[in-house]
Amino acid sequence: MQELDTFKLIERISSLLRSEERKKYAAIGLQPIHGQVLEYLAKCNKYSNTHAAVAEYLGLTKGTVSQTIQILERKHYLEKETDSLDGRVVHIKLTEAGIRLIDELKPLDMFKQAETKISRQEFDTIGQALQTTLGVLQKVNHSKSFGLCRSCQYFSVEEHHYLCGLTQQALDRSDTEKICREHTPTPNSFIDQEY
Repeated sequence: MQELDTFKLIERISSLLRSEERKKYAAIGLQPIHGQVLEYLAKCNKYSNTHAAVAEYLGLTKGTVSQTIQILERKHYLEKETDSLDGRVVHIKLTEAGIRLIDELKPLDMFKQAETKISRQEFDTIGQALQTTLGVLQKVNHSKSFGLCRSCQYFSVEEHHYLCGLTQQALDRSDTEKICREHTPTPNSFIDQEY
């Protein structure tokens, strides 16, 4: 069960980061895949900057990579160069504009802010560390927590009945164990919060 919870936390953090990444790239007319290709090319060596290597590293089809590279080339973020020893091999390199773009967009600002806020804390489990990281990322990004109903500040138990203080409606027990869009974390709810 702990492994599943850890996986869900990682998945939720990834979703939040991908959402932020999509916003940043959309603002400049690109897709996240374009940024992933640029990031890979920024860190790979001269033996690994080919279409095939990009496709293999990112787990994409050669067609997808080819289209992506064409778009990035048209936008002057990268350029192609034929290998001096084997004319069949084409190397892909970042242009100055591509390097500047990578520097401007990475790492995500929200992740840097979250890292600053939690870097000095100690955690007993990876789950606690991930839960705290998720909570901080959600606050920094001003996104909803989608936490467990029972960990919300509006959740209460009155005369053996569950109640949502926000809607003033009774809750079934099963509802209290599910995530809620209206969730507002209590100060100590990060460990119990869902993902």
